[in-house]
Amino acid sequence: MKSELNTNYSEVTEFILLEFRTSQQLQILLFLLFLVIYMVIVAGNVSIITVITMDSKLQTPMYFFLKNLSYLDLCYATVIAPKTIANFLSNEKKISYNGCAAQFFFFALFVTAECFLLAAMALDRFSAICCPLLYPVHMSHKVCVQLVAGSYICGCINAIVQTSFTFSLRFCQENRLDHFFCDVQALIKISCVDTFVNEIVLLILSAFIVISTTIAILFSYVYILSSVLKIPSIQGRSKTFSTCGSHIAAVSLFYGTVFFTYAQPGAISSPEQSKIVAVFYTLIIPMLNPLIYSLRNRDVKDAMKRIFCEKWCFQ
Repeated sequence: MKSELNTNYSEVTEFILLEFRTSQQLQILLFLLFLVIYMVIVAGNVSIITVITMDSKLQTPMYFFLKNLSYLDLCYATVIAPKTIANFLSNEKKISYNGCAAQFFFFALFVTAECFLLAAMALDRFSAICCPLLYPVHMSHKVCVQLVAGSYICGCINAIVQTSFTFSLRFCQENRLDHFFCDVQALIKISCVDTFVNEIVLLILSAFIVISTTIAILFSYVYILSSVLKIPSIQGRSKTFSTCGSHIAAVSLFYGTVFFTYAQPGAISSPEQSKIVAVFYTLIIPMLNPLIYSLRNRDVKDAMKRIFCEKWCFQ
């Protein structure tokens, strides 16, 4: 534990983001790489949102959740990527204290909301496969809106608690964050006061969010698998379970990295490891999700073709 320093604190008004310790030439390459990734994120997720909004055949609960998933991916990538990209070309990689708090808050909000939204998507698949006759009732538009709203409320509560605890810490004269964004682990590390309570709160909240939503997803898929195995034909089993393939891939990618980073006791011990994992869940996953859902989903691909033809084929 960190010992309490004397009362001669100096107020920190900005943080220095150390980002990736590389040569100037490699910084330029990283700038180009991150820029391309972010452009793909924006193009992919905006495309998914646009296609689902415009195509009448995709006005179902599953695609309602998918549209919101794309929105969350776009939001939390945008909270991190633009500042990181700009800093690659800047000699002074600074972020203001208030800017850091805002980045921290919105990132925690969107990531937490995505956890609960992925659990809601699993419940949707459970209802569609295990209770098809009651599916319109279980997943009415009102219920879907409530599940999405609940995801944001949970995200907001977690963000408020985490931001309050983290930014109540004192940082004395140390303002150099060994990260490329205002991550809780990096902020706790540079605090000059005892952070035991913060680490416990981080572990409890993160574990609760990840474990509770993971249990909901696992229980949903246990019942889904049980129902699928009762289908007599192999072709029928494959067709039914294929509707879950994209969601399983998205869940595996997202929860694997989030659990590895936040919901384990040793998570705050390796800054370099944390940066690599953070790149994956802040940029790579939001880039991959639209590809996963568009390449594996015939309805989305068909909708894209219809919209493209309506716009270009008859001009």
